[in-house]
Amino acid sequence: MDATLPTMNSNPERPESEVADPQEIRQSLVRLDRSTSWFRWNTVGGLTLLFATLVMLSWPNVFGHYATVVVQGLLGVMLTSNAYMLYQHRQFKHFRRRLGEQMQTAITQRQRADKFYGLAILDPLTGLYNRRYGEECLRKEISRAERQNYDLAVIVLDLDRFKEINDQFGHAAGDVVLKEFANRLRRSIRACDVPVRIGGDEFLVVLPECPRENVHIILSRLEPFEVFLNRRKVLVSYARGRAQYQVADTLETLLQRADQVLYSEKAARSWAAPRSDGDQSASDQSVLSV
Repeated sequence: MDATLPTMNSNPERPESEVADPQEIRQSLVRLDRSTSWFRWNTVGGLTLLFATLVMLSWPNVFGHYATVVVQGLLGVMLTSNAYMLYQHRQFKHFRRRLGEQMQTAITQRQRADKFYGLAILDPLTGLYNRRYGEECLRKEISRAERQNYDLAVIVLDLDRFKEINDQFGHAAGDVVLKEFANRLRRSIRACDVPVRIGGDEFLVVLPECPRENVHIILSRLEPFEVFLNRRKVLVSYARGRAQYQVADTLETLLQRADQVLYSEKAARSWAAPRSDGDQSASDQSVLSV
């Protein structure tokens, strides 16, 4: 999944003339098949006439004075047939070009549909899935876990003191932190897991078919990280909550248990005050713990 989405500058409503009609494509394919079949039978007929002409020219005594008339007639038919074949060849090129245009339009439509689908399910800033898609996915996984009796887990994450970053460095710096966290989150989880930005600095990871011991492995990869904001080094940490699916769980009860673990972790922490710059250069050496 890409971290960013393509910018959609064009109007999503396409002119009616640009829309590929499936019925029109099918009709073009039928015409193309007919033209191909006509070329084949015309070639067979031309070869048959040519063979008959050669036979008559080879045994003029057998066919007598009718040989010249028949040969002329066959040559006339061949000439007419080939002239018509040139016309059909031109039509064939037209059908092929038209079909190519229709197929290209259909491909473009599919690409635009994929982009619009991405806009509907992805968070535009981080490239993670958005809340609506995440909740829909979690409901489906809960239903599947209930039917098939497999392990399902969720992780919720909340960046520590994110508001202070926005207040001190600006919202652009906050966006940098969110994107960097999203990149690290993607690298920490499995390909089958679903990373979701719930909103603001809150995140969710849906872990299908993930036993309890594997959740610990994923959590061990989610360590605090440092970013440079306005030439200052900032340490970014976050609280984490987790919950394992239990029989009769709903989306709400599963997330509620994960949130309880997260809030307990946040409450148990004792936060250190921001470290003084001291003798270090404030331009690039100071560390702000948030």
